[in-house]
Amino acid sequence: MSTTETRDAAGTTTGPATVDMGLEVVVIPVADVDRAIDFYRRLGWRFDGDFRDDDGFRGIQFTPRGSGCSIQFGTKVTPAEPGSAQGLHLIVSDIEAARADLVARGVDASEVYHCASGYACRFPGNDPPVPGPHPDRGTYGSFVSFADPDGNGWVLQEITTRFPGRVDGDTTYASEAELVQALRRAAAAHREHEARTGETDADWPAWYARYLVREQSGEQLPA
Repeated sequence: MSTTETRDAAGTTTGPATVDMGLEVVVIPVADVDRAIDFYRRLGWRFDGDFRDDDGFRGIQFTPRGSGCSIQFGTKVTPAEPGSAQGLHLIVSDIEAARADLVARGVDASEVYHCASGYACRFPGNDPPVPGPHPDRGTYGSFVSFADPDGNGWVLQEITTRFPGRVDGDTTYASEAELVQALRRAAAAHREHEARTGETDADWPAWYARYLVREQSGEQLPA
């Protein structure tokens, strides 16, 4: 965080400015680098590179489809025990389709499950999970678990609408198809908006953008 103070138009000090910090890499510990490469290739993740030096360092990077954050593993990358990374979350919009994709790729994924209450059952040591997706398919409520060959644990979590305050003008979509569906919903809502006002909305791009951000953040949709 920056300690630089900011001033408003009147020259009044408003407090320290903040600096955006985007999480872009998570390091995971593995025992067999080539085995891990084969596994993450099988997931269909983008292979970003295999970096080496003369001192025995080897760094591998993969990026999950639709993710702004990558993973890295290798030799002389981390002192953590192989398999000790747990609770690594992958966010999906359709939990059953995501599980089917994993299984088709030969991954030993759990069945879809949900928690009897809350969200803690996806972490070991809490209430046991309940088979099947969340009863009303509530956002954040359905999960699938799997692990890489070293035992590093991953969780798929289905999110369809973000809780309020979770999006601050930065709306992302996991795939082109997901964005297309969101735009179609925005278009349908915008047609209703124009029908209510009886006027053509020349500034429809701004209305669409407001709709997409509010839909993901869980705020009230524009009328």
